Parts: sequence; structure tokens; C-alpha cells
Amino acid sequence: MKVGEEKKKLREKIWKILEEKKVARFPFPIRGRVPNFEGSERAAEKLLELEDWRKAKIVFVSPDSPQRKVRELVLKSGKILIMATPRLTQGFLQIKNVKNFEFASTIKGAFKVGKFLKELPKIDLVVIGSVAVDKAGWRLGKGGGYGDREVAEITKKSGKVPIITTVHDLQIVEKVPHEPHDVKVDYILTPTRIIKTEKF
Repeated sequence: MKVGEEKKKLREKIWKILEEKKVARFPFPIRGRVPNFEGSERAAEKLLELEDWRKAKIVFVSPDSPQRKVRELVLKSGKILIMATPRLTQGFLQIKNVKNFEFASTIKGAFKVGKFLKELPKIDLVVIGSVAVDKAGWRLGKGGGYGDREVAEITKKSGKVPIITTVHDLQIVEKVPHEPHDVKVDYILTPTRIIKTEKF
């Protein structure tokens, strides 16, 4: 089986498991998306335990639903939030110095209070969503290649940056099929644990 077909099969398997175990959350259907999940807020709060988080001043967070709480925490902590516009249609947004953290952390809010960037600043930390991830650090996105493109843009400007994904425990698998250009993560945060991957 080709890598692309293996990836597709694994995505379908994870979406099905999350639905069957009733841990999938709005927006539905979860197929075709980085799935939102029960406990995404607890997974986000695990960030506060990491040294890389404490040191970071400018944090990139993907626009996926399960990372909404992460975006809120970035703003609440007085850090600068960089967010990709969905499917990178309008590049990147910068959000900072806002009063309503919850609203600004939504897609609608970010578009309203954020500033479109001509050029990315140097980013200290990246938090992205995943459909599946393994303990070696390989992640699987929803299939559009946007996560890989976002990270490629960031590393071009910022060099090697710690990369984190927040997922449900059920999204951690034995092995994620991968290709050389795929993004690896340094940490996996779930509602119950922090996993330092075997990335290096």
C-alpha cells in the first residue's frame, strides 16, 4: 500500500474511533478536519508545564478548533499569537494586546482583531493540530498539507522551533505513515499526559 493510501486509511480509522467513543466535539462532521475532542482545554493547559512555553514570546498556533484554548492561553499570557488563516488563503494573522481573549482566540475574532502579516516574525514555539500522532513524533494532518506548509514557512524564517501538538489520547497510534517532508513534533499533549517524542 502506498504511503498516501495508508495515511487515508489511518485518518478514517481515527475519525471513526473518536465518533464511536463519543469524544468528538463540534464542529461536525469531524471527517475531513483536525477533530475537536473532549478535554482539548485540559490538553492545552499542559503547555503551562513546559519550559519551552515559559520562554516563548511569539507563538504560532494553527486555526483548528481543538487548538482554540491554546490560542486563548497565548493571549492571556501576554504572548503574541500568530495564526494561519484557514487553508492559508490569506496568509498569517498577528493578534496581541486584546482584552477579550476568548473572542480573539476564535477564527471570527482573530479576523476581526488581528493584523494581516506581509512577513512572519521570528517565532519561538509552534502548536499544531493533528488527526493522529505517534511517539516518534510523526504526525498526520487532515490531508491538505497545510500544517507542513505553515511549519515550512516558519522554519525558513525562525530556524529550528519546538513543535507541539495537542490531541486526545485515542489519537496516539503505534506508527504514523510518513514521507520525508512531513512535520515531526517534539511534544504531544493530551488531556492526561505530556509525551516528549523520540524526534531526535
